Amino acid sequence: MTLVSGDPRLLGMTITDLARATGVSKHTLRYYERVGLVPLVQRDRSSGHRRYADGHVQWIAFLRNLRECGMPVREMRAYARLVAKGDDTWPARQAMLAKHRARVVASIETLTKHRAMLDAKLKAGCAPAGLRPK
Repeated sequence: MTLVSGDPRLLGMTITDLARATGVSKHTLRYYERVGLVPLVQRDRSSGHRRYADGHVQWIAFLRNLRECGMPVREMRAYARLVAKGDDTWPARQAMLAKHRARVVASIETLTKHRAMLDAKLKAGCAPAGLRPK
């Protein structure tokens, strides 16, 4: 993307625009960029301000989803580096997502077992007879 000073339509979204569109604070967006989570951020040649493409809105939503489902930030950074290298990295990214998906599935299975135990305890009530005070 070539940035042209003077025509705001050609400069993309500002960080304020991106924060509004994603619900993520400007501070958090700057952090994401600083730690390498947001690839392909352009800068306005005249002001040096960050300029974001429309795709960054979806990217930030994707990052938040990855984090919420437990992907470590180090893996998210590795994924972002691959994205910045282009479409040829899709097989590596696909493998990363598949590996994380397997962890999510295992976590869901574990949580389902924990929920069943809690449901059983709620149904049974009280402590076991051997653990009640006399």
